[in-house]
Amino acid sequence: MLLAIDCGNSNIVLGVFQGKDMVEHWRIATDDKKSCDEYGLLLRQLFEMKSGYQTGDITDVAIASVVPALTDVLAKAAADVFAVTPFIVGENCHDQLVLKIDRPEELGADRIIDVVAGLEKYGAPLIIVDFGTAITFDCISAEGHYLGGAIAPGVGISADALFTRAAKLPRADLLMPPNVLATNTVHSMQSGIIYGFAGLVDGIVNRLKKELGGSPKVVATGGMASLMMNCALELDILDEDLTIQGLRVVYERKRKQRQ
Repeated sequence: MLLAIDCGNSNIVLGVFQGKDMVEHWRIATDDKKSCDEYGLLLRQLFEMKSGYQTGDITDVAIASVVPALTDVLAKAAADVFAVTPFIVGENCHDQLVLKIDRPEELGADRIIDVVAGLEKYGAPLIIVDFGTAITFDCISAEGHYLGGAIAPGVGISADALFTRAAKLPRADLLMPPNVLATNTVHSMQSGIIYGFAGLVDGIVNRLKKELGGSPKVVATGGMASLMMNCALELDILDEDLTIQGLRVVYERKRKQRQ
């Protein structure tokens, strides 16, 4: 069995795979203050308390991380708990992709993994919108070439900035308001944040479609994707597990190359 670990700036997503099937799935908060021992204890607890499997059932571990301070920490924690050497996905994961961008070395492993998974599951042309700490837009041509995209501030960090900088505004949960036209402060903030970002997403995707040409599918993934599917009109497909599935695909391809 494969344990895939996707370490993002806000959340760490873990998926346990038996072949292509994900049989367990967890999402925990990213904390770069935690030690290797603390993450090891957390991994062990997840398996012993939240799954029907034992740590000895894991034969492979793959890690993708955009938090450099945690990459080695998670790798050592996983090695200690599961007694395997983790495979770290980095610049080595795009060798089967044609990257038509200025500086391929700057492209994060998480975005490459999204593209790999998107191509395998949905084909091309394709636009992937990943709602994480930042909102990333990735474009794949009809030929399957990665063309680039856009990066915007994420919903969560933008909301935090509003709560922090506007002293009289209360902190509001990021939930769908009853209407766009709100009648109290909390609903007004929810309306402005959520529908504001829906407008941002629709505007960028619409412009990307014109530049990309054809009729690309638009896939939404990431922690806020299900919320944004309710109000962004340009999103076609919700796939919250796209990145973790892509990590599995990249790992399996690399394992075959090494055999």
